Amino acid sequence: QVQLAESGGGLVQPGGSLRLSCAASDSIPRINRMGWYRQAPGKQRESVAHITSGGSTNYADSVKGRFTISRDNAKNTVYLQMNSLQSEDTAVYYCNVLAGELVTFMFWGQGTQVTVSS
Repeated sequence: QVQLAESGGGLVQPGGSLRLSCAASDSIPRINRMGWYRQAPGKQRESVAHITSGGSTNYADSVKGRFTISRDNAKNTVYLQMNSLQSEDTAVYYCNVLAGELVTFMFWGQGTQVTVSS
């Protein structure tokens, strides 16, 4: 059973935009934080942005002012609007969810490729 279903990756020219979506399965109870990580070839996975159930957000310095994270709690879905994309944004983007009450569980999506190239 797919617990995190990602969509929205693809090829875009520098300066372009993409919107990533990640829908969490109803089997994941008590979702707290939702977010996105990315991993470029030869580099470590890094946090891009995350948003709490209350709507507080946090962004990596490299994407501030260009990326916007949002969520629809009714749909258990998190979005990442990426504008002014640069070649350095090329990576596999992974959805990440923290859930649970007394114990925190972490879930990962399968990853979606974002390629910024002319």
